[in-house]
Amino acid sequence: MHCINEEAEAILDKEFPVLDHGFVRLVDYMGSDQRIVQAARVSYGEGTKTYRQDKGLINYLLRNDHTSPFEQVVFTFHVKMPIFVARQWTRHRTARMNEISGRYSILPDECYIPDAEHIALQSEDNKQGRQSEPVPAETAGEVRRLLEEDQRKVFEDYHRLLDMGIAREISRINLPLSVYTEFYWQIDLHNLFHFLKLRLDGHAQYEIREYGKVMFDIVKAVCPIAAEAFENIKLNGRSFSGREVDAIKAMLRGEACPLEKREKEIFEEKLR
Repeated sequence: MHCINEEAEAILDKEFPVLDHGFVRLVDYMGSDQRIVQAARVSYGEGTKTYRQDKGLINYLLRNDHTSPFEQVVFTFHVKMPIFVARQWTRHRTARMNEISGRYSILPDECYIPDAEHIALQSEDNKQGRQSEPVPAETAGEVRRLLEEDQRKVFEDYHRLLDMGIAREISRINLPLSVYTEFYWQIDLHNLFHFLKLRLDGHAQYEIREYGKVMFDIVKAVCPIAAEAFENIKLNGRSFSGREVDAIKAMLRGEACPLEKREKEIFEEKLR
């Protein structure tokens, strides 16, 4: 049965802006919540039932990590983002990707400049992240000015090299990580949920979280039941180790938490 979702059809090929020059666009989709339950029930010859029964089945599948029915739903996105975001993106190797090439194309003069509210100092307790508080407005202004000056100069030189007839594959090599790239990205719903769980987490970089938010909104349009189950069970849910379960039991008995200092910090963060 071919699945058509009117809400998904309404947003096909629509660009949803992200950051200053980026976007996410749903190019195509295959399947919906119906496809998930059809795939799950095929083993005993039954398909879609009532909304309540289908919702219960999808929640059961996700809660118990029965992932193959979710792989029956496939999304194709067209995305535009800074290169440094794209390099984080391609850490997820369970998708198919086709990216614009600076060897074949002249890249547009588009670079990412973070808004002042997202410019912060290096975090003292997170080696790969920034502090939650932005720097003072004067400092943020200076940072933006330096970034803009460097980007303008490097693109001036890029076009000078091209005007000299230098090969595009050479002319591009000094372009910064802030340059925007574009690619088509096709992924099934199971692996997309894994991507979103990691990239919507508060520890992920702000810029890639913004893309994750837009993509999750698109998933909600195509598979609203599955998206709700994912948000409840996976995105906002927490898993506990055996020692953490023992700690919960001890606390329920009114006993002191038996975990070591670092284990206890991680445990308490999960509870928060």
